[in-house]
Amino acid sequence: MKNTIKTIAAAILTLCWLTAGTTFAEDKKMDHDGIMMMDGKMMVMKDGKSMMMDKDMTLENGTMVMKDGSYMKKGGEKKMMKDGDMFTMDGKMMDHGKKDGGKKPDAKEGK
Repeated sequence: MKNTIKTIAAAILTLCWLTAGTTFAEDKKMDHDGIMMMDGKMMVMKDGKSMMMDKDMTLENGTMVMKDGSYMKKGGEKKMMKDGDMFTMDGKMMDHGKKDGGKKPDAKEGK
């Protein structure tokens, strides 16, 4: 009898843990709204769904992102996105193409 109760309790705890993990994963997906270059194409991610970018967009910090993958920061600096680069809607650049999260300076830029 004690073994049956322990087994049922373990099953309930496991089910609760798995359900909580699924909810957490869905919440994390929502955190990744933004604009991303994927396979040379500009994509907009919103609420876990992605669609082709159909117009130029201005982000919260003033950065303008164009359909061709170029972007211009508020100060006038213009650059081109690379595959895996992503802007969050507040204008922060995230580099998903590098294992280090894009923290190493790019040798081409002389940094």
